[in-house]
Amino acid sequence: MAVQAAELAALRTRLDALSKQLPKRPPEPLAKPASDSTPTETVKPKRKPGGQPGHPPHLKQLLPPERVQRVVPVLPATCRHCQHDLPSQAQAHDPAPTRCQVAELPPQLVEITEYQVHARKCSHCGEITRAELPAEARWHVQPRLAAFFAYLVGRQHVSKRGVEELSEEVLGAPISLGTVANLEQETSAALAPAHAEALQAVREAPVKHVDETGWKQAGAKRWLWVAATSQVAVFLIHQLRNVTVLYQLLGEKIIGVLVSDRLHVYEHVSVKQRQLCWAHLKRNFEKLLDRGGKVRELGEALLKIEKKVFKLWHLFRGGGWTPEELARRMLPCQFDMERELARGRRSRNRRVKGFCTRLGAVQSALWTFAKVPGVEPTNNHAERLQRSAVIWRKCCYGCSSAAGCDFVARLLTVVQTLRLQKRPVLDFLAKALQAHRAHQTPPSLLAAA
Repeated sequence: MAVQAAELAALRTRLDALSKQLPKRPPEPLAKPASDSTPTETVKPKRKPGGQPGHPPHLKQLLPPERVQRVVPVLPATCRHCQHDLPSQAQAHDPAPTRCQVAELPPQLVEITEYQVHARKCSHCGEITRAELPAEARWHVQPRLAAFFAYLVGRQHVSKRGVEELSEEVLGAPISLGTVANLEQETSAALAPAHAEALQAVREAPVKHVDETGWKQAGAKRWLWVAATSQVAVFLIHQLRNVTVLYQLLGEKIIGVLVSDRLHVYEHVSVKQRQLCWAHLKRNFEKLLDRGGKVRELGEALLKIEKKVFKLWHLFRGGGWTPEELARRMLPCQFDMERELARGRRSRNRRVKGFCTRLGAVQSALWTFAKVPGVEPTNNHAERLQRSAVIWRKCCYGCSSAAGCDFVARLLTVVQTLRLQKRPVLDFLAKALQAHRAHQTPPSLLAAA
């Protein structure tokens, strides 16, 4: 105990000595009276959540008569002015009724059909003959309900156990986890023709957006690729992230313009067929600001060019210019970019020099959008389509098998393509399942494209 007390005393002495060596903190200035306070900048009030003053109203849309199951007439009994009885039947001079629709969830959502297969004993020979079960009754879950389960998984990202619970608690139709898994594989097979149809359409498109993001298969790394046009999106899950997968997605001979980031895989495509994403470049330019000195000046100059490019693009999108005028107004930006990249190649910073050298080698791919109609300066279209897949990945942590990955790729392809075309997803899934079970021609995914 005596030794510990001595050590503690020595430590306290040392702490006091070190505290005296620290610089003294300057006293805080006294607060000025309100009358002597200097005026400060006016702080804008925080915008309240919800609709802002002046925004256009979003009125509730009335459903068509065929969607209405029951009509309840509400009739006035007496005149509010003279209290005279009013007729129950509408007269010629009466105004049209005011319509008000309300929605409610019925107690039982799923229609259950029971097939009773009877047998009869022949009075002549005594043989018992049993009727054959109709073909449509061989599946416990009918096409539209199976399509609804696929929609919950592929669009709303509900897990298999979530589908099982929802089917029992909300729909009143108990099913097992095995049934949910089997329906997924059946849906995957039914959507295989639609996936192939979308893949061929994207390959033949004059402009396509391509991107990739991570995925998992039984814990192993995979890549989820997307290639999309304005009307079609196709997804593919593969273990590689190289040019082989790019050719598998877009064909050995890539046609049209490819909008993408600066991943080395896309360097196998001709520069004349590429459009680099300016949104990615903006992030690269912003990183230069953190280095300071001449590198910071370079970053500020490149960001100034980027800002001007987007300003001109938005003015063109607004309908004020022709494509020819857009190309002419982009010429100063091209000259400025060439000058700044040349300055960056002379930088003493190895990373900055390498960045400017690589970007300068594909500089012509920065301006394809100003020359080719239908090409955009960003790859936001592909990234927006991938957002649903990223949310799905975070919910389910990927797939456990290759068959599960095929189901994800095919369902994402169908759902996102139908959303681009503004077509109902559930109806298409139901028709695809029905055609698959009946061995009939599947519905076309590009019928309205």
